[in-house]
Amino acid sequence: MNTSIHTATVETPAGPFWLAAKDGALVAAGFADSAPRLLVRLEARFGPLETRESSDPAGAVVALRRYLKGEAAALSAVPVDLGGTPFQRDVWAALREIPAGTAITYAELAGRIGRPRAVRAVGTANGANPVSVFVPCHRVVGKDGLRGYAGGVARKEWLLAHEKAGPSA
Repeated sequence: MNTSIHTATVETPAGPFWLAAKDGALVAAGFADSAPRLLVRLEARFGPLETRESSDPAGAVVALRRYLKGEAAALSAVPVDLGGTPFQRDVWAALREIPAGTAITYAELAGRIGRPRAVRAVGTANGANPVSVFVPCHRVVGKDGLRGYAGGVARKEWLLAHEKAGPSA
């Protein structure tokens, strides 16, 4: 039996953003060009998939639109089901605690989870985040500035600038 995944795409100033939910929780999210990679990961996690377009999977469309209007806190209300290893889940939980409009280094993130020497592993877990923006991996930067981002560094820059700008008038 196929696993039912509900999807939607939202237009953003940084490009189309793809959302996927299962059983009322967001299981994947990222810019639309990453959707094929995210679907492969979902199939590895859940088995064969049946995707269905939805108007607002897990409430993520409404939350994302609120975020785009300057309400960064709207994203934290969306339930997520990330899977992953216990270490990855620790990293991803810590990401959700980074306030909007701020950025921390990979070393700071490693310290926040009590693993100060695991900077590279934290970077790998950050990069494996299946729910971009809602689990704000874009708020982590290298000690010497911006580093890679699955959606591209230009999008990472846009997200950080958008969050610093705050609510739009």
